[in-house]
Amino acid sequence: MNKWNATFVENCLYRLDESRRMIYKALESVSEEQIWQRPNAVGNALGNQLLHLCGNMHQYLITTLGHQKDIRDRDREFDLRSGFSKKELLDRLDGTIDAAQRVLQNATDADFLNVYSVQAFELTGVGVALHAIEHCSYHTGQIAFWVKQLTEKDLGFYDQMDLNQKHNL
Repeated sequence: MNKWNATFVENCLYRLDESRRMIYKALESVSEEQIWQRPNAVGNALGNQLLHLCGNMHQYLITTLGHQKDIRDRDREFDLRSGFSKKELLDRLDGTIDAAQRVLQNATDADFLNVYSVQAFELTGVGVALHAIEHCSYHTGQIAFWVKQLTEKDLGFYDQMDLNQKHNL
């Protein structure tokens, strides 16, 4: 793998770990009942968000970039109203992120340059990875928002950091 791809992969791994950290921190404040509480008739519960996040990451990274058979049932991710505990959902998230990270670490330069058909899109391997990372971040933000609505608490993702530091040239 060339240096550019290695740096790209390193940053993908970091973003996935950051999303995992934030999801864990957010869900600390949520009860088992709140995992399946929906904000409204068209909104998704935290449980659905986690199932969807895992399904998408599996389809894009593990299946597509990892050259595996696509077995995703996307509609089921949104249709479920219960069936998994918070621990089971977090275990699934961990397994999915760990597997996705292994795929990224083992991907070759050719894997990142090849074009793949996934869902309704034609993407290079770089595009597949970007989609999965962006999608994970997007739903991490939705999870954080819904947890804040449910708990009326700040999640303190960066309590130990000074985010007002300026970039030095």
